[in-house]
Amino acid sequence: MPRLPRPALATQVLLALVAGLLLGVAADRTDWPVLARATALVAPLGTLFVNGIRMTIIPLVVSSLIVGIGTTPDARTIGRLGGRALAFMLAGVTAASLLGVSVARVAFAAMPIDPAATAALRANATATAASTSERAQALPSLAQWLTDLVPVNPIRAAADGAMLPLIVFAVAFGIALTRVDLARREPLLRTLDGVQEASLVLVRWVLALAPLGVFGLAAPLAATLGVGALGALARYIGVVVVTSLLLIALLYPVAALLGRVPLARFARATFPPQAMAFSGRSSLAALPAMLTATRETLALPPTISGFLIPLLTSTFRIGSGVGQTVAAVFVAHLYGVSLSPAQLVAIVLTTVVASFSVPGIPGGTIVAMVPVLLSAGVPIEGAGILLGVDTIPDMFRTTANVTGDMTAAVVLGRGEPGAPTAAPPTPPG
Repeated sequence: MPRLPRPALATQVLLALVAGLLLGVAADRTDWPVLARATALVAPLGTLFVNGIRMTIIPLVVSSLIVGIGTTPDARTIGRLGGRALAFMLAGVTAASLLGVSVARVAFAAMPIDPAATAALRANATATAASTSERAQALPSLAQWLTDLVPVNPIRAAADGAMLPLIVFAVAFGIALTRVDLARREPLLRTLDGVQEASLVLVRWVLALAPLGVFGLAAPLAATLGVGALGALARYIGVVVVTSLLLIALLYPVAALLGRVPLARFARATFPPQAMAFSGRSSLAALPAMLTATRETLALPPTISGFLIPLLTSTFRIGSGVGQTVAAVFVAHLYGVSLSPAQLVAIVLTTVVASFSVPGIPGGTIVAMVPVLLSAGVPIEGAGILLGVDTIPDMFRTTANVTGDMTAAVVLGRGEPGAPTAAPPTPPG
């Protein structure tokens, strides 16, 4: 008898999420001790899965940032376009993050969560939840928060899980490395590149066990929240989808006004890359379509297709600004964590920086979301739950990423040597 093909990992995770929710709801709705014991028995699987993700975060983020910055060509070779691209990317992800925080706070404020369920979640959470409660009671002042951004001891910051100061150190170290003679920095960059690759292998191993981990996270959550867990996840998906569509809609007038390209032409050029991104859930899968669109449909100069588009595809993830901030606010609301202004600022800043180091693997955005949660003291157990329903949000986030890449191309391409002074003629047909 032929063996049936194994379902894709995303399908396995979704099935595990549904199974875990059903087990938890059944344990909540019935008085069967066997279901309660089963829910308690699978809970450690979720804890192990979350710990596995946390284990890879620091080496992955630090090595990715240092290698990404340290291997950047000299500023004289990047020139004006590279500096403008960096400014555009920072502004774009910051604006998207602020949009995500604003929409999420309004959308989830009206989402009812039983106070007793919230108390149980916080009591049953691991040490992360306990430390969150302590941080919430002793939040630093704005001056202290700014001072702590520069770590006195980066290794201590890594041990404490202080992601934002650690990211600041990694960025500064990477910039300093570009000033070191190439022959001296290459061995260190090769070593860190090996650390990055090994960390990605570890992440893939951990994500391969995601069905078990998500099952172990979903069952206790549903047992605590009951049917309300299903409604909460549905609302989370809806908020990410709507906010991503809003971001995409806002990018069109930006391209038309700042890039001085007719709106219809931009929409026609952007649609093929969007279709590839939506179906493949990968910006890299849309790269050939983006190169064709910038060269032919938009007739942008060679520097855009030869340098800028590959750079944007690998580093500019404006959709993560929406996805990670909405997820962070949702998880905070789910666990009853009241976010202060300082915590919201930490979420936005960490999202902006972490968006440049999202690993290009399935579930990479969820992995990159962990530092965002840690920076604001929000329990990271919620990241595992969101992984189970990430397929639909990821389709819309990736579409927003590609739309942002195309917007940056037309805006930054304006004024470059070889850029058209007028709109190119519409191709026949």
